[in-house]
Amino acid sequence: MPKFAVIETGGKQYRVLAGQKIQIEKLDAQDGGNFTFDKVLLVADGEKVEIGTPYIPNGKVEGKILGQIRDDKKIIFKYHSKTRYRKKKGHRQRHTEVEITRI
Repeated sequence: MPKFAVIETGGKQYRVLAGQKIQIEKLDAQDGGNFTFDKVLLVADGEKVEIGTPYIPNGKVEGKILGQIRDDKKIIFKYHSKTRYRKKKGHRQRHTEVEITRI
């Protein structure tokens, strides 16, 4: 079984492998730059499993920023019947695409 880790970023948890590409909540980082995730919850390497309480001290997962992207537009429509109340609003969430380089 390959080595994997569980990291926390943007209020969500992700199971990552080395070489994997993931889309996470927007990070303030330059495209092509490196980023270190220090909130590591779990690291598993075959039979050896290390679990943090809640984080592993000195645990790091390194990644390379591939780019900033935007999700598809979501439509928010509010409507009240019989009162002429209608509101239409759109939202496009920003994401960062990261390639995990080292666990």
